[in-house]
Amino acid sequence: MSTGRRKRVTPRFYFSLRSPYSWLAYRELVDEHPDLAARTEWIPFCEPDELSRTMLEEAGGEFPYAVMSAAKHRYILQDVRRLAAARGLSFRWPVDRDPVWEVPHLGYLAARRHGKGAEFVALAARARWEEGRDICDRAVIGSFGPELGMDSAELAGASDDPQLRQEGLEALLAVHRDGVFGVPFFTVHYDKFWGVDRLRDFVAAAAAREALEADRLCEALEAGDADRPRENARLPHGPSFDDGHAGGCG
Repeated sequence: MSTGRRKRVTPRFYFSLRSPYSWLAYRELVDEHPDLAARTEWIPFCEPDELSRTMLEEAGGEFPYAVMSAAKHRYILQDVRRLAAARGLSFRWPVDRDPVWEVPHLGYLAARRHGKGAEFVALAARARWEEGRDICDRAVIGSFGPELGMDSAELAGASDDPQLRQEGLEALLAVHRDGVFGVPFFTVHYDKFWGVDRLRDFVAAAAAREALEADRLCEALEAGDADRPRENARLPHGPSFDDGHAGGCG
């Protein structure tokens, strides 16, 4: 007797509009693997303000945060310039003034509500990393409205929307549950990949997982039992651990 249809495993991409490494991973993912980018769930990784932190604590979650040393910050400045130049990307280091990261990240959720999430990220990434604009400025986020076909006030005021605050909380709880400690961060079932240099492993793992699911479905159909749940198997893509090298930020 069937106990329910097996749930398809959806790859996840945890990203931050603040992180330069997340920006580099985003560009590589959408430029070189657009089909996978479209099949992947994008979840914002946003340092919570006081309200979001209170909501997170009340829900039993916590946000991983470590203050960056001055030496690491100087290294990242050099490293990102090298990586951007190697990829042929124009780059300007932005200056953040009293940032509230809910402004752009809940703006993303507002755009996603209208099926424009990916387009919003493209505009925010361009504004921050190519034009050096302050994306925590509500006016900057609101300026994306015409290109997205959205109300500018809805985007600019996303962080004041209670429903979007709740969606932001759900994203923070997903960060907590998946053990995300920095970005870019990718997951495929139980396997986790941190850093722009692990994107290739993520792509391979996602392809292996999809092939495995397709094989299992064919087997189940042939057996006349497509609904029977089966035990998940590990993927043959090699190690998925973090050895502490550069390429992840946050």
